[in-house]
Amino acid sequence: MNAPVERSAVPAITGDEFGRRRRQLMQLAGEDAVLLVAAAPERTRNADATWPYRQDSDFHYLAGFPEPDAMLALLPGRLHGEAVLFCRERDAEQARWHGRSIGTERAVADYGMDDAFPIDDIDDILPGMIEGRARVYCHFGREPAFDAQLLGWMRRLRQLRGGGVVPKEFVALGHLLHDLRLYKSRAELKLMRAAASIAAQAHLAAWRSALPGRHEYEVEAELLHALRSRGAVPAFTPIVAAGANACVMHYQHNRARLDDGDLLLIDAGAELDCYASDISRTIPINGRYTREQRALYEVVLAAQLAAIDEVRPGQPFDAAHHAAVRVIAEGLCALGLIRGGADHAIAAGSYKRYFPGKTGHWLGLDVHDAGDYRIDGVSRLLETGMVVTVEPGIYVPPDEHGVDERWRGIGIRIEDDVAVTRDGNEVLSAAVPKEVEAIEALLAGR
Repeated sequence: MNAPVERSAVPAITGDEFGRRRRQLMQLAGEDAVLLVAAAPERTRNADATWPYRQDSDFHYLAGFPEPDAMLALLPGRLHGEAVLFCRERDAEQARWHGRSIGTERAVADYGMDDAFPIDDIDDILPGMIEGRARVYCHFGREPAFDAQLLGWMRRLRQLRGGGVVPKEFVALGHLLHDLRLYKSRAELKLMRAAASIAAQAHLAAWRSALPGRHEYEVEAELLHALRSRGAVPAFTPIVAAGANACVMHYQHNRARLDDGDLLLIDAGAELDCYASDISRTIPINGRYTREQRALYEVVLAAQLAAIDEVRPGQPFDAAHHAAVRVIAEGLCALGLIRGGADHAIAAGSYKRYFPGKTGHWLGLDVHDAGDYRIDGVSRLLETGMVVTVEPGIYVPPDEHGVDERWRGIGIRIEDDVAVTRDGNEVLSAAVPKEVEAIEALLAGR
């Protein structure tokens, strides 16, 4: 097991890297374009309480700036500076209630912006910067407040004396930006390794508390404590699913009792400086798999190992899924859960009764990260620097008809985070055991 990750030792993305990202995006957009990216707004939970703030992933990728009420404008070829940030001014009265804002001076000095202006002045300043540009790249349709603001700037341009030159084209920013985000830099991979290490420690802490008679929320509490005590936050609401609850793909109630003889499926990840990990394991609550549980578990494990072998440069993204489907179909046929051979089960799709999902997704700033899975209708080829999850599973609903009762209510998922390397792959989450003997041995020492 890796040594605990200390928050002070977490690798950081440097200002130089954020600057390179902005320049690369502007080069792709061309000098007659303007690119606008808004910070995530604060969101109300109820009454005057807000949810914990989390920056928009695209905004973070380009700016690394952690506050709301901010707008990044990228203006290729602008003589007075191409990267301009609009943000909150420093305000002593506001600081008494909410803490100090970074302010415009630090936006330039500490965050590498060419220029910065108060966000309250954006309506007076930004339209003039947009004037004369042919295209606006932005996320139109995502946030109503931004959409209304953008339309207001266009109206203001048209009302300028003599008539301002208004951009004629609005282009979805994700078309350029999300392709860049697919390829992780060395610094990003270091951060994702740290996030995976923290999540691994959280999983093992949760295992120690997963005893018969306890509840799913008690196990979740151990997960959350392990994440927060290491400076991370949950990358998503943890799934802690005991018994038949594991057959619900996105189960999140986390309230049920842990019963002797059942399995416990835990799907949880850490988010560190906005970068995510995502790990799933399925363990026996009493420390020993039953014969049926072990039989299905070993099918899922074999499917996952076969899928991971397909994660390498030049392979289609969906090759891992096809490999997992083949192993699962063969296993289900051998165990008698579906009739006929594997070829028939795959062709007819009968395996989907017990494996309804896909085998993985992109991973990065978002748990289900940005990026196209198919290009011109064909599965995208994997390249060095991409990171995927590999997460096959078998889920036999508790009310499944036509299946022997001993199989019903068993849900198993095994998930790892896998980076594509020049020579193959690296399993970032390998610190969490997944072989039956290793899991049982670890649980015996609780």
